[in-house]
Amino acid sequence: MVETYGLTHLALSVSEPSRSAQFYVDVFGCTIACQDDDNIQLQTPGRHDVLALERETTGVGVAGGITHLGFRLVRPEDIDAAVEAILQAGGTIDERGEFSPGFPFAFARDLDGYMVEVWFE
Repeated sequence: MVETYGLTHLALSVSEPSRSAQFYVDVFGCTIACQDDDNIQLQTPGRHDVLALERETTGVGVAGGITHLGFRLVRPEDIDAAVEAILQAGGTIDERGEFSPGFPFAFARDLDGYMVEVWFE
């Protein structure tokens, strides 16, 4: 076994990095760690996870073998606020419900069409 810090980042092909970054800043409280004209790296709040947004002209919003990315809520009662933040930031909701009583989820689309799951467990 190779020792690592675990999965530390995910890169998405996006049409406009600054527009996509603003969605993740507004909805999930991400902060910009570094950027140039074609790439923005965001950090998730209080963590060392990185979401890299890379300008591309093809493949934007295409899931390929990865079906979605997820943001785990700290409190189940925050699902309503999460859904509202997604909608206010220009995203859409595909599905919403509970995996079981007290374990809410929402599947949303970001501005490029990527599926984002917000859930509590």
